[in-house]
Amino acid sequence: MQGKQRAVRVRISGRVQGVSYRVWTRGEAVRLRLSGWVRNERDGSVAALIAGDDAQVTAMIERFWQGPPGAAVSNVDVEEASSDAPVDFRIIA
Repeated sequence: MQGKQRAVRVRISGRVQGVSYRVWTRGEAVRLRLSGWVRNERDGSVAALIAGDDAQVTAMIERFWQGPPGAAVSNVDVEEASSDAPVDFRIIA
């Protein structure tokens, strides 16, 4: 049974570019059956839109704090969003 649906926009700061953070995010999101996208930002952060079951979205937000090996996350900003996510999970430019 599927629970309450939720969508959030997330901005992850710290050492998150050049460490495969986007590839790691896509892998984690696919494992959690989430949809959305992830991209690098010009300021060195990573932005993402995550949509799916509330429990899985919450789990992904917690995982963002860890990130892949080599990442050093200093902040994870989360704001609720409309669920205009794609049906899959994409890395975008």
